[in-house]
Amino acid sequence: MQHPSLAHPPSNLIASKWMPLAGSTLQSFNPAKPGEVVWSGSPNVSHVNAAISAAKAAQPAWHALGMEGRIAVLRTFQKLAAQRMDALTQLLVAETGKVTWDAKAEAGLLASKVDITLDASAEGALKRVTPYTVDLTKMSPQRTGSCEFRPHGVMAVLGPFNFPAHLPNGHIVPALALGNTIVFKPSDKTPAVGQFLAELFDEALQAHNAPAGVLNLVQGAADVASAISTHDDIDGILFTGSWPVGKRIMQANLDRPGRILALEMGGNNPAIIMPDADLRQAVIECIRCAFITSGQRCTCTRRVIVHEAVASKVISAVCKGASSVMIGDPQANHPVFMGPVISQAARDHMLSTIAALAKAGGEVLVPARSLDDAEAPTRGIVGSGWYITPSVMRVEKFIKSKPDASIATAGDDVEVFGPFLRIAIVKNLDDAIEQANATGFGLAASIFTKDQSSITRFLQQAKAGCLNVNAGTAGASSKLPFGGLGYSGNHRPAGSFSVDYCAYPVGCMFENGPAATIASGMKFDDAWLA
Repeated sequence: MQHPSLAHPPSNLIASKWMPLAGSTLQSFNPAKPGEVVWSGSPNVSHVNAAISAAKAAQPAWHALGMEGRIAVLRTFQKLAAQRMDALTQLLVAETGKVTWDAKAEAGLLASKVDITLDASAEGALKRVTPYTVDLTKMSPQRTGSCEFRPHGVMAVLGPFNFPAHLPNGHIVPALALGNTIVFKPSDKTPAVGQFLAELFDEALQAHNAPAGVLNLVQGAADVASAISTHDDIDGILFTGSWPVGKRIMQANLDRPGRILALEMGGNNPAIIMPDADLRQAVIECIRCAFITSGQRCTCTRRVIVHEAVASKVISAVCKGASSVMIGDPQANHPVFMGPVISQAARDHMLSTIAALAKAGGEVLVPARSLDDAEAPTRGIVGSGWYITPSVMRVEKFIKSKPDASIATAGDDVEVFGPFLRIAIVKNLDDAIEQANATGFGLAASIFTKDQSSITRFLQQAKAGCLNVNAGTAGASSKLPFGGLGYSGNHRPAGSFSVDYCAYPVGCMFENGPAATIASGMKFDDAWLA
């Protein structure tokens, strides 16, 4: 079947040719209406070789086009993305279950990524990969030096389901700008959005007669991802997803030290609330950031760490806020904050994990419930989607444990990718920072306080790549680096820093005079060259 937002039937794109994938071994469904098929096709793992070969063949000519030529293509892509924002919004709603305002916000990020990538101002992204020269006359009177930036070559982009357009786009735009070619595999949960994105790039490339194979699309599940990430002709892997999958990618590439890996792998993000905080601000931000996108953002607040002096007020308000979040059909006309989670498996996993944490000592303050068929119509929901209510649990303290270990205590270091929030009470800032750092993840962290010394300590000691003060953990700026530590990432932040992993620096020295050095212990006679 072909979704009306797509220009082609379910397909792969190889060497600028669309290759239909007849069949139904891979399907995506509307999470709000699980009987509604959005995309259906039968991927072919053998297409991986063809796609990578096409990208490899196209890369020299794409690089030789020069920055101005590549920028022209990206500006055309930018215009197309802006023109088709509404169509992408509707497709995101259908395939991810995002509510309309949330989907529209994601769709709007595609065009803006081009401006952010091409910003050549002093603090802009492009400035850091702009060639420069240095004076080397102290080495030799007529010697100069320069730093050049070269593309890695063929970059694999492995996309997630939660931001299936924005996050792959955040890799693809800078990679193309710096002369790389792309093999893109979308999440197997959101193949239609992945194809929509590929269609935009393909149209822009075709408009400028770019080499065939600059961007290739290969649909599929784990077998396709594995074939791509272990292929000898891939020069880099740009991945957004879970820690277990990122771990497998790293393990598969231990013998390839020259291959660039940029991995963003989730978070178990804390928010500290101190007694001098603006409690209204703190509670609103924690509720928003815990449950936005049905808790399916890597930066969602997973843990609230609240000072005992304000704990009773904060916990009561958070629970009331969680219980009053509007859940409904993503396309509803009335205000809706949360739609369904991505699948039945995701909902079932969330419920089973919460039950295990409760059994391990957690106090359930707001229970998680699936919305049954009887309750759904009262919320304006049509059909039996994968809806689940927000949940809040109090724990004694947070424990830094292995994220893939079995649950032993309610405070164990597990990332529940859904609308679930745990709360712990602390006595002072020392305890709060210790609890915030009680995780092997390190993506985002927040503090709510008016005290400058507390802010300074938090910024110095909190172990995360994105630190926010009096703002929630969710809602990163693309003008800043975005990435984490530990199980969250490998020090290759995206955002404005995505250009950094899309090219490598080369030091060049140029000698413009007869300054060959005859070192101590050497002999040379000009007669030898006579």
